Amino acid sequence: MRTSPLFMASLYSGMGILFTFIAIQSVEETIWNFFTLLLIFFATLDFAVAIRLLGLHLKVKKAKKK
Repeated sequence: MRTSPLFMASLYSGMGILFTFIAIQSVEETIWNFFTLLLIFFATLDFAVAIRLLGLHLKVKKAKKK
């Protein structure tokens, strides 16, 4: 059974939001500590994958319409 790109995009978006929330909560005195930057990096990767999967979903939907 295949999962749809739209479902995976929403899953990755949720993970990106979660990582961003945890990064905001982990800020102590300054944002420039290793753990916060690592969480922001993972959130950025998750959002990038979500955007690519959303584009794939739209491309597949357009190809099925033809």
